[in-house]
Amino acid sequence: MTIETKPAAKKAEKLVAVKGMNDILPPSVPRTDKLPDSALWQWFETTVRAVLARYGYQYLLTPIVEPTALFVRGLGEVTDIVEKEMYSFTDSMNGDKLTLRPEATAGIVRAMIEHNALYNGPLRIWTVGPMFRHERPQKGRYRQFYQLDVEALGFAGPDVDAEMILMARALWRELGLVEGRDVRLELNSLGQPDERRAHREALVRYFEQHAAALDADSQRRLHSNPLRILDSKNPALQALIEGAPQLLAFLGEASLAHFGAVRAVLDAVGLEYRINPRLVRGMDYYNLTVFEWVTDQLGSQGTVCGGGRYDGLIEQLGGKPAPAVGFGLGIERLLLLLQELAVPVPGSAPHAYAVVPPGTALPTVVATLESLRAAGVNVLQHAGGADGPGSMKSQFKKADASGAQFALVFGPDELAQGKVTVKDLRAGVQVLQPLDQPQAWAGSLKA
Repeated sequence: MTIETKPAAKKAEKLVAVKGMNDILPPSVPRTDKLPDSALWQWFETTVRAVLARYGYQYLLTPIVEPTALFVRGLGEVTDIVEKEMYSFTDSMNGDKLTLRPEATAGIVRAMIEHNALYNGPLRIWTVGPMFRHERPQKGRYRQFYQLDVEALGFAGPDVDAEMILMARALWRELGLVEGRDVRLELNSLGQPDERRAHREALVRYFEQHAAALDADSQRRLHSNPLRILDSKNPALQALIEGAPQLLAFLGEASLAHFGAVRAVLDAVGLEYRINPRLVRGMDYYNLTVFEWVTDQLGSQGTVCGGGRYDGLIEQLGGKPAPAVGFGLGIERLLLLLQELAVPVPGSAPHAYAVVPPGTALPTVVATLESLRAAGVNVLQHAGGADGPGSMKSQFKKADASGAQFALVFGPDELAQGKVTVKDLRAGVQVLQPLDQPQAWAGSLKA
């Protein structure tokens, strides 16, 4: 008699995230890649909301998928983003050419045009969310990365340019960064299109004379977008770039006056900056003021935040002509900077941990905890598995590991008196509190 045996089930293949796209994990989950945990992200986002609210900026969200043409038209065909880095595909349902957004500004401008958002006047807005670029992942640069994007639409004056820069400074201060030491401001003006055209012609003549020294990317850009050569990070080209004609020399009276007015505001509030005539930013749509906040703490990836004025983009994307200015901030890079500098971060620990001995009347415990939570107390309740909640010793170890200041002990003796023991896990002292009046002592847990 032959006994048939079933083949052993094949173990399912372990699936992992796409390279360059990372999980943001809670601080209780150990990891070896030193990426910021979710508690740091939450603190950053809370801080951002508070700072931007002080300046009167409103929140919005736009889709992560947009028509490919939006970025080709908005960013310029001869840019690294459009040429090399976009995640683009054809929609199998209708053949539309679509792209995962590589940056936020173009999508925001599209939304403002589509919804006629400037009909009642200028807008101050901001958003935060994931962006996508197909590039080689490295420290602080990922294929899916998160960006804070702040825009002021419909404002033409240099006062809003300065407001953008000062708003970033306010954020640094709230996060514990020191301007001039941890981050530094670099400033430039790109003038207006006719001034850039004159500068462009001078650049082309200059680089044509040194064409043999240019790398392949720069040779390709020489006649299509020579201004981008100035933004090259190739060390072999830096001396050549330093000798190139400077755009500031081509600016007219109005552009210089705008730049001077921005500088006057920054000078008045004592904000130090460096004029960097090679600062051009990476998108084609910028004009007049451009700026970057940079650091020396993250290796070659020194830019933490950058932006400027883009008065022609709204018209370029099909809207009525309107001025605009804004900035973008790479969140991962900024959080890595905070970690690198060991900036103190407020903890995410609960105020209290509820210790629940075996056999405890669970409805009484839960009702008390819900009242405390309604009063603003963050309470982590010990939860048991199939074998019950576990020993008191193990529960106290978990209470201590949670970082909570207090343990709430719902023992049988306490419950018989209609009370709960509140133990200070750091000072070691404990008191009894009434179960029927949790709102009366909730405040002492948050002090």
